Amino acid sequence: MSETVIREVRHLHKAWELHANIMPGHKGRVDVLKAICKIWCITNGGEVYRHQVVGRGRVGAGFNSADRRDQEYIINADAVHHLYLAEFQRAYPDAKLIGVVETLKRMNDSTVRFDGLWGRDPPNTAYGFENDIKHCYFSGFRNKDVAFLHVASKSLIEADLLLNLPATEQYSKCSRWIPQATLKPNSWAHQKVIQGLATDIEAMKRDAKTVASWDFDRIIPCHGDVIEHDGNKAWREAYKFFID
Repeated sequence: MSETVIREVRHLHKAWELHANIMPGHKGRVDVLKAICKIWCITNGGEVYRHQVVGRGRVGAGFNSADRRDQEYIINADAVHHLYLAEFQRAYPDAKLIGVVETLKRMNDSTVRFDGLWGRDPPNTAYGFENDIKHCYFSGFRNKDVAFLHVASKSLIEADLLLNLPATEQYSKCSRWIPQATLKPNSWAHQKVIQGLATDIEAMKRDAKTVASWDFDRIIPCHGDVIEHDGNKAWREAYKFFID
């Protein structure tokens, strides 16, 4: 992959590293993110970071000190999306790193320090950004994901809880063909995938209903295209087993 953009959701100088990717040069998707945050792009020779792509969707970062200002939070959104947390923390030493407790079992870098951990901290713990962004920790989901709601733009942001494949925008700049599956939120297959990733049915029912009660129209997934409209309906379709 020649270029990668990593979405860092920023609102009122709060930044999130979510490992959710889109491709640069796609005006529609840039507008989507501008509705949520100030976008920081990572490109080959971009203005914000200098980096070296080391694999599909992976970024080895070389950060400029001038880019470290106003970075308050780094978010580890689930137990399997934790690559380069150490690099981000070294780049933004004053930012608070909030993640999920299961990540500790998967990381080999003992230098990474977490300021908060979903799954360890009490469920009602406030991390300081709740007036702008709500969060719901899915303790009954295998990957221990956290769903986020950016209230002002009515946007749900998530990693593995909902897929919208194929990921057309993410691979639109690839120089070679990438085989992809098709998996839509309203499909029987997607519902079965979610059920297969459930480790605690009652916890999943609780958390799926919590997200369904949020007021959102847009979904920004880590895997797949942005769902511009009827996002809450898409969520309810994907999680109907747990909601109905």
